[in-house]
Amino acid sequence: MLALRMPWPLPALMAWAGAWLVFVALQRAAVPPVGALVAACLLGTAASVLGGSWWRRGLIAAGFPLSLALLGAASLPTWAWLVPLALLLLVYPLNAWRDAPLFPTPRHALQALAVQAPLPLGARVLDAGCGLGDGLKALRHAYPAAQLEGLEWSWPLRLACAALCPWAQVRRADMWKADWSPYRMVYLFQRPESMARAAAKAQAELAPGAWLVSLEFAVPGWLPSAQLRAPGGRVVWLYRMPLNRVEA
Repeated sequence: MLALRMPWPLPALMAWAGAWLVFVALQRAAVPPVGALVAACLLGTAASVLGGSWWRRGLIAAGFPLSLALLGAASLPTWAWLVPLALLLLVYPLNAWRDAPLFPTPRHALQALAVQAPLPLGARVLDAGCGLGDGLKALRHAYPAAQLEGLEWSWPLRLACAALCPWAQVRRADMWKADWSPYRMVYLFQRPESMARAAAKAQAELAPGAWLVSLEFAVPGWLPSAQLRAPGGRVVWLYRMPLNRVEA
């Protein structure tokens, strides 16, 4: 996505301007102020996925309602100011905050994966925490004959991912509670502190010979089966079940 490559703060400025345009246009069309607020905040919250970190996403989503409040440009009931918070929690549920922010997988990051980790035709491959589907697209490039599936906790992101990746099965689910045992490969782009938990789950549920693949972050204390240097310098870590501990 072009906006994801824009230098900061251009994504925020574009989102704020777009929200204000929507708000002003709806006000002129005689839409009640609360309705115009909801529509503008929806745009700002949707655009927040363009932020590369939690604080940037928060700024993008909160910019319009904060500026509206400071300017006093609309007469709104007190409860209406809960709308931006409710929309933000809808896209980024509290129980998903412990997982990785919405960092997109680069398009060609996994292009050499099939060489190091060949899979049989029709193998089931899971993108755990699929966001908007960038990881699924990269996996499809690497494994065009695989059955690709994605798990995403946020309802809006799950719906957007399903629309953007109609060839994949995308479900709303908690990646940590879902069963990983049917999959020949589980792909992650998580936080460093999540990797030990992911490795424990993979070790307990994935069958021998299945793969745990992580972009950027290694599993502490475990020996990778292979690693790839993705375009742009990022490392792809491959772990084949069962895991092997690093010798002290």
